[in-house]
Amino acid sequence: MLDRFATALIRPTVDATARALVRAGVRANTITVSGFAIGLGAAVLIAIHAYSMGLAAIFISRICDALDGAVARQTRTSDAGGFLDIALDFVFYASVPLAFAVADPAANALPAAALLAAFVGTSSSFLAFAVLAAKRGLASLAYPDKSFYFLGGLTEATETLACFAAMCLWPQHFALLAWVFTGLCAVTTVTRIGWGWRTFS
Repeated sequence: MLDRFATALIRPTVDATARALVRAGVRANTITVSGFAIGLGAAVLIAIHAYSMGLAAIFISRICDALDGAVARQTRTSDAGGFLDIALDFVFYASVPLAFAVADPAANALPAAALLAAFVGTSSSFLAFAVLAAKRGLASLAYPDKSFYFLGGLTEATETLACFAAMCLWPQHFALLAWVFTGLCAVTTVTRIGWGWRTFS
């Protein structure tokens, strides 16, 4: 829901940083893989109760996620790069609830499992729409720079990042935050299925 506004807000800084990286010879795929590795590092830090460091690593990882696309657009975009980006993003998002479950299985395992199931709903509806939109030659007006049709919703990357930040700042309230975000993800899944059904009918 907030991704468009967040993207517009940070785009000048991201584009300027990307130009510097391009001049330095840094490749988009290198940034993608580096951001993913940092994201997995964040999950490890959370699992060992280093929540503040985990939050810092999450933000660095997401900065890389913003920069890889900007670098690609200033050099050469590719389907392989777009595939790598989205595949690793989904693995990263799943790693954070899992890390909280590892950190405190008794309190966090069930809400983490529910949140992971909710992520399956949002990601599968997102990707299913993208596949069929590509088959029909549809393009997203809201996200024209994306590698595929980027379907929005109530819980997008910005909201997910804010939720992860809240979980790291108040890990004792992980269960409550996870249940609330699970409900929001369920709304996103239902609305995406509705949009897809109407679009392809």
